[in-house]
Amino acid sequence: MPKAVILAAGRGTRMRDLTVATPKPMLNAGGRPILERLLERLIEAGFSEALIVTGYHAEAIEDYFRDYRLPLHFVRQAPVNGTATAALLARQFVGHDDFLLTFGDILADASCYRQILERLRGEPGVDAILGVKYVDDPYQGAAVYVDDDGKVTRIVEKPPRGESTTRWNSAGIYAVRTSLFEQLERVPRSSRGEYELTSAISQLIEAGKLLRIFAIEGHWRDIGRPEDLEDITDF
Repeated sequence: MPKAVILAAGRGTRMRDLTVATPKPMLNAGGRPILERLLERLIEAGFSEALIVTGYHAEAIEDYFRDYRLPLHFVRQAPVNGTATAALLARQFVGHDDFLLTFGDILADASCYRQILERLRGEPGVDAILGVKYVDDPYQGAAVYVDDDGKVTRIVEKPPRGESTTRWNSAGIYAVRTSLFEQLERVPRSSRGEYELTSAISQLIEAGKLLRIFAIEGHWRDIGRPEDLEDITDF
């Protein structure tokens, strides 16, 4: 049965005062927390259970979803020092299964979550599928470079504005195999002082693993700033 891992440990400093007492995934988005909207999509997509990695005000998430209709597991990241160390905490939950990995402040259509994992399972030689969105400039996220065959050749976290030669931006939704955990263990601290998931992805590429992209064509929203909470009721 498909498993999902949701990274929801960070505060979300770009939300400014909104996250002083509330973790970003629990901010109100059209009457419900962002994270609840994500979980509803996972249920619709057929996922059987999920692990939520908490950290900042962890109890707010754990208490709200304690009796949720989708079986949920929780693990706390301490200290909250990056997405790579957060993802590594899912190792026991995942076991030997392929799994979906995403962030608690990103929303997409339910079909996206289902299809990206199906795509991985349908390509035995692929170690990961990276969800991507076509943008004018991926400077706010991670620039994903691919060759003519759709093979991922490079990923660059927070590239300088105007310098990327790719239009593919990492959508923060991944279908991955357990080989990712070996790389997560080896991730060095980045120049930003964190252990970053994109570093583990880069290490997979450097190790000669085959990674491909999944272009998200439907609805997708990265809720990173206060204005992103607006007009989300029908999304």
